[in-house]
Amino acid sequence: MIGWALRQALLWGALALALALTLQRLPGRPGPPAQPAPPAAAARPAAAARSDLLVFPADARGHVFVDAEINGAPVRLLLDTGASLLTLSRADAQAAGIDATMLAFDRQAVTANGVVRMAPVTVREVRIGQLALDDVPAAVLENLRVSLLGISLLRRLPSYQVRDGKLIIGW
Repeated sequence: MIGWALRQALLWGALALALALTLQRLPGRPGPPAQPAPPAAAARPAAAARSDLLVFPADARGHVFVDAEINGAPVRLLLDTGASLLTLSRADAQAAGIDATMLAFDRQAVTANGVVRMAPVTVREVRIGQLALDDVPAAVLENLRVSLLGISLLRRLPSYQVRDGKLIIGW
């Protein structure tokens, strides 16, 4: 029974990731393809009235980017509540010290470009502002341009909500 539940969770997670990637690549969408803005852009946490909150506003296209550190390396993450995992591009994984030669691309995810291989990993540390999380389940996905902040990381936060075009993290 547990095996069936795990297969179902992986299937639905892959489908959610595929939907998110499909929505990013739909023709006729206004503006250029989703690319991370330069680090100096407004993706830094907005000033919050309380010191126990981090607020990340959406950009003009409605995307929320979070500047994080993964294993000490700066990584820009696109908030994707439909992604079941913290999902890294190969470049961000390499920057975070994940050895590409040690990756086992033995799982699959369905994306807008078809089925792609993914390698499950565990990230030693993720830092967002003052918060530090250890041993976060993640995946490295082939041909991913922007790393995704998915549910495996969100559920580890003390509290979070997406409201009025903002990601609000509290502790």
